[in-house]
Amino acid sequence: MISVKLPYQSAVITVMTRAAIKASKWLLRDFYELENLQVSIKNNKDFMTSADLKANEILQDELLRARSTYSLLSEESEEIIGEDKLHKWIIDPLDGTMNYMHGFPHWAISIALEKGDDIIAAVTYDPVKNEMFWAEKGCGAYLNDKKIRVSGRRSMFDTLVSFEIAGSNVPLKEAIASKVRKTGSTTLNMAYLAAGRLDVLYVDSTNLNKWDMAAGMLLIKEAGGILADRNGNPVNNYKELALMSNVDLLPLAAKLL
Repeated sequence: MISVKLPYQSAVITVMTRAAIKASKWLLRDFYELENLQVSIKNNKDFMTSADLKANEILQDELLRARSTYSLLSEESEEIIGEDKLHKWIIDPLDGTMNYMHGFPHWAISIALEKGDDIIAAVTYDPVKNEMFWAEKGCGAYLNDKKIRVSGRRSMFDTLVSFEIAGSNVPLKEAIASKVRKTGSTTLNMAYLAAGRLDVLYVDSTNLNKWDMAAGMLLIKEAGGILADRNGNPVNNYKELALMSNVDLLPLAAKLL
């Protein structure tokens, strides 16, 4: 039985969390029966699962049923242009597909709501651990029913760092190298940084898309974190994003990059 205890939330967050939980049932079913998993090859040679496509269908149906005039951008289907050009759902039904296919329990469902150029609501759901990360602009970030904040660490030598950079070969000082993780789900790692489980996250935005980043960007900002480019300058555009951390670690993190 999938259930997540959440505090009072707005109608839009309720729509998003319910859609995520409903879609997760299909993903969990196949995750626990991997021998029956049907896998095809995308045009870009990434892996796609039948459960992934079904989860995408459920998310699309649930979100557009609740807000039928909104547009929708998804990794797994053609963009839908709605009557309401101001609001857009941005979804990734399964971030961490390779992890999923190997039975590695680090993957998530990501949903964001964009209004104009701003992300105003975000949900990242980890069904295996039953952890719902969510945020609304100006209202803070949460993990299930608890408010979350980025970590307060100030030294790079006691931090946990994640590199989500494809094919990266980053030279690291020995004292830091043992503290580096590359786990294969940018969406979930951004949620982890918002919750203080990671201290610094490096990404290569040239290899990422809006659906990979949108929800996590709002989670981090609402949890008190900083989104920055390679030089440590704060940014709001996901295409310029290179690193994420708390305020105190930002100069050191930029220097290391």
